[in-house]
Amino acid sequence: MLKALFAKQEDPKELVRKWQATLRAEQRGLDRSIRDIQFEEKKVQKSIKEAAKRGDMGAAKHLAKEIVQSRKAISRIYVNKAHMQSLDTSLREQLAMLRVAGTLSRSTEVMKEINTIIKAPELQKTMMEMSKEMMKAGLIEEMISDAIDSAVGAEDEEEETEEEVQKVLDELAGELAGQLPAARRAKQTPVAAAAEEEEEEEDMAELRARLDAVKA
Repeated sequence: MLKALFAKQEDPKELVRKWQATLRAEQRGLDRSIRDIQFEEKKVQKSIKEAAKRGDMGAAKHLAKEIVQSRKAISRIYVNKAHMQSLDTSLREQLAMLRVAGTLSRSTEVMKEINTIIKAPELQKTMMEMSKEMMKAGLIEEMISDAIDSAVGAEDEEEETEEEVQKVLDELAGELAGQLPAARRAKQTPVAAAAEEEEEEEDMAELRARLDAVKA
């Protein structure tokens, strides 16, 4: 009991710097997630084109849904990054006030950002641990258990719309228009180059038509 009473209290400045370092680390992790998702998207785009060449438009449409989902995931990550940057700004303000008051002030802004960020599945564990430390330091009010429970698993996957899927297919169909290997044809005789260009244009036109034909 006495040991707990006389235990050394953590320096508020060190606590705030620790939280800021954690936020920076999490943001770097989010940046890596964005790069990974974008890398996978390029592979899916290639698979869509291959499926269209085979005439398997059901597979092409299914893969396009994956791209829609991945882009929504990236959008959510950027939103979470913005909230984390806002939280970091609030913590910098706390550091400035610490130099004057010598103690942390209860902050509704910090509470609001914590309540928002904690809803992201990939950030829940870190933010819940941070919120407990902030409550102990008097920076935020005690979080209601119901609010914490509702945050867990709150990030439901939005169902992609057919319009979004078609937009992805239209986008890929447009890209195909500029993929004719003109440099290689320039080395050929005019007759051979013209013949190959005509054949490739027909293939591209057929592929674009297949992608365009995948309607809701």
